[in-house]
Amino acid sequence: MKRVRRLLIPAEHPSSVLTIAASVGILVLGAAGLIGWQLKAQTLPAESQNVSPYTKWLNDDVAYIINDQERIVFRGLRTDEERNHIIEQFWLRRDPTPGTPENEHKEEHYRRVQYANDHFGSTVPGWKTDRGRIYIVFGPPDERHEYRNGDATTPYPLDRWKFRLIEGIGNDVTIEFVDPTRSGEYHMTMDPNPPPEIGRRQPR
Repeated sequence: MKRVRRLLIPAEHPSSVLTIAASVGILVLGAAGLIGWQLKAQTLPAESQNVSPYTKWLNDDVAYIINDQERIVFRGLRTDEERNHIIEQFWLRRDPTPGTPENEHKEEHYRRVQYANDHFGSTVPGWKTDRGRIYIVFGPPDERHEYRNGDATTPYPLDRWKFRLIEGIGNDVTIEFVDPTRSGEYHMTMDPNPPPEIGRRQPR
């Protein structure tokens, strides 16, 4: 404010009309920039606002691997101490080598999330896409074929994944993703007899 006051109303020397006009212009531009920044901050998506780390953990980090009962229990907690304890137990139950400092399951899960974000993102984060979801839950496919211009089955960009085995689902499971809008957003196609576990999204 002192600097602005000195620009507009010098203490000793009267300013020229040109100087005053330039100063007013700076103020107008500065005010416009501030208003624009405030409007942008008000319209930012929820993901960029301050979100509780526990809400992020539940709805983002483990959205596809937490089961219904675990989700209900977590939502019923009232203190951060309880939440931290439940999160610790969540990963311990999935640790293939309990008693060791490393939790390979946890490390692999977050590696998959990062890979999905790095490779499958478009207008939404990679972990929220169909390809990201399948990659996080089942890991990398044993075979993958990308067709940028489609193939005999579709004229759209196609990404076909094959898993030799998915526990509880079967052998030689093929999953296809197509991009009908050619925007980089691939969607999983509907198989005539899709395994229900693959098409099911965890409730939010």
